[in-house]
Amino acid sequence: MKRASATRAGLTAVVALAILTVGGCRTEEEGLPAASASGRASGSPAGHASGSPARHASGSPAGHASESVSPTPTTEPSGPRTLKDAPTAGGLDKLTGGRALTDVPVDPGEMRDGMKLVTGNYGDADGKGTPVLFEGVDHVPEDTNKRREHLFRGMLEHIQWDPELGNPQAEPVEAGPLGGSVECLLASLSEDGNVICGWADEGTAAVALFENSTLADAGKLFVAMRADLEH
Repeated sequence: MKRASATRAGLTAVVALAILTVGGCRTEEEGLPAASASGRASGSPAGHASGSPARHASGSPAGHASESVSPTPTTEPSGPRTLKDAPTAGGLDKLTGGRALTDVPVDPGEMRDGMKLVTGNYGDADGKGTPVLFEGVDHVPEDTNKRREHLFRGMLEHIQWDPELGNPQAEPVEAGPLGGSVECLLASLSEDGNVICGWADEGTAAVALFENSTLADAGKLFVAMRADLEH
């Protein structure tokens, strides 16, 4: 009897110890702090900090490639621009036959090897209106603003402008996509008459004579012509 009582007492002690061990583990799990070493934060998805986007193993936000793809940069042509003998400019035709330009009316300045001179009368092929006289040079070795000033003076001499009337003042014009500098001057005592426009940029300088025009109209047409005469 004593041996049976001892056996039952031993079994009771083992069961009690097992219950205490299980209860202790469960109590420890239920008592986890709000943020544990496993990286879980209270109210946050498992394995992510609160307020941070989900990331792949590569470190990139979920749903995006690990490396961003940048557009291939475009390379713009470098170097000085050049002139071309365009068949049309600003919607005007280069005139031929009896209305074609047969000489060089304005001294273009010193012409060196590699430079090109472009001249022409541009207007309505049907003979309506007064043609626009154009003259320009490219691969200019010096400051193109100085070459434009030279062309301005030559054009004033061409129309026989009287210096005693004063020097017409050039006014800036919006150059458009080709940049550089565009200016027009009114060689007339009235609000309309002979208008001379000129441009200067990297490598080229040119002028044009617009008869019976205004500064606004001539400037707009000159910029349009330039888009076809320069590249």
